[in-house]
Amino acid sequence: MSSPLKVTAEALAAEAASLRHKLGAGLRTLPEVGDVHYGVTARQEVWRDGKVVLYRFIGQQAPTARVPLLITYALVNRPYMVDLQEDRSLVKGLLAQGQDVYLIDWGYPDRSDRFLLLDDYINRFIDGAIDYLRQASGQRAINVVGICQGGALSLCHAALHPHKLRNLITMVTPVDFHTPDNMLSNWARLVDVDLLVDTLGNIPADLMNLSYLMLKPFRLNVQKYVGLLDILDDRRAVQDFLRMEKWIFDSPDQVGESFRQFVKQFYQGNGFVHGGIVIGDHTIDLKRLTMPILNIYAEQDHLVPPDASRALRGLAASDDYSELGFRGGHIGIYVSSRAQREVPAAIAGWLAER
Repeated sequence: MSSPLKVTAEALAAEAASLRHKLGAGLRTLPEVGDVHYGVTARQEVWRDGKVVLYRFIGQQAPTARVPLLITYALVNRPYMVDLQEDRSLVKGLLAQGQDVYLIDWGYPDRSDRFLLLDDYINRFIDGAIDYLRQASGQRAINVVGICQGGALSLCHAALHPHKLRNLITMVTPVDFHTPDNMLSNWARLVDVDLLVDTLGNIPADLMNLSYLMLKPFRLNVQKYVGLLDILDDRRAVQDFLRMEKWIFDSPDQVGESFRQFVKQFYQGNGFVHGGIVIGDHTIDLKRLTMPILNIYAEQDHLVPPDASRALRGLAASDDYSELGFRGGHIGIYVSSRAQREVPAAIAGWLAER
């Protein structure tokens, strides 16, 4: 006898038995997992300014590319997402393509960093790292990959110092912050950011994480943990799950003044589109971007919708502008199996032509 939902007693019994098996396996698997580690690629520190460190990644073979490739990640998460594990590493893929890969690690800001400005991040840290790479490599200009918020900062730097960049690659980078499907932007535009920063100083990481989780509350707070039951008997899958969880919740606090500037000028003012982004004493004009640009966006991105990224085409002045749409989401573009096959090769191939 079956119910109107076509669920039989036999199927329910089988499901219950499977669940008991999974839970029993979990009791054995979880104690064996221990702590999970990230960052599989060897690296060495080559430059430092306070808490900000520039790392060079060391591949299994010497790079064949003469021009250094600098990855500039977002401020809101830790950058080891690009080198998460052995089979999920954008860095490893780029090294295999012969690139000479570097990464800026922003560290963990504390109260002593409370009054750092976007000018510090762009004209002190990013520019300082780029000047080091130019001098160390003997190249007049280097290649930059700006990711998410790091892409927005890289666009600002490129507009201020276009002669220092040979090629610019942006990945899941917001440019038009007022597209209708950008839920995060709709929220940010309603925030009294002056009151928030004046009250809290630096913005706590837990507050930022909660905001991101509530963009997809059922999927990110319930569904994925229910799904964990299905992999409790697979030690490697559990390790992968916990490694991702560690990255999600290993977030730095946000520097108060920089956060205030970013929300006001980018999210609320939509400064790339309407103007009004001021870094130091200079106004950002994307028409100064004349270097070759590769803009990579994720087609199922809920944090940076495709239209938010594709807006760069109409704002940059480069006559060598390319776009690549990746079939995946904001995180999948770094860690999915498709990303490992497609993204490093696409970047290296595009650079090789220039």
